[in-house]
Amino acid sequence: MRKVIFAVLFGLTFAAQAADVEVSQAWTRATAPGQDSAMVQAVITSKQAAELVGVSCSCANTAELHSMVHDGGMMMMRQVEAITLPAGEAVDLGKAGYHVMLIGLKKQIKEGDKVDAVFTVRFADGKEEKMKFTAKARSLTASSNKPMHDMPAAGGHDMGNMHDHMQH
Repeated sequence: MRKVIFAVLFGLTFAAQAADVEVSQAWTRATAPGQDSAMVQAVITSKQAAELVGVSCSCANTAELHSMVHDGGMMMMRQVEAITLPAGEAVDLGKAGYHVMLIGLKKQIKEGDKVDAVFTVRFADGKEEKMKFTAKARSLTASSNKPMHDMPAAGGHDMGNMHDHMQH
């Protein structure tokens, strides 16, 4: 009986914590044959103060959180350790100058594919939770209301295969 009560209480605690973070509008672009990297965009809303501190995806050798900034007239992408998620505010990664970079793709991403990934979120109390999400692959030439290539920080450049040209 104790094990059942513990399991129920543990399950309720996990569900309540997980329900505090919502991932929406996750998408990626299909990749060209031979392209080994892709970016993922999403909107993340946390009911409580938190930080996005990691990402993983079985479809790539590496998944990283990146920022994009203009530096001396050149677009620069840099890996970041964390992205702040203010309580109750939707953080649109693209609009905020961030994205997820998938590096070393294990296979081509085709339009209509679903890319499953996991965000690691750290709450103000230090607890971490894993948040599963799915990014749907749009066409190679697709754009969105808020695509990376329309971001002010990106200076209107197309970021389709930026990883091949970026500086860390």
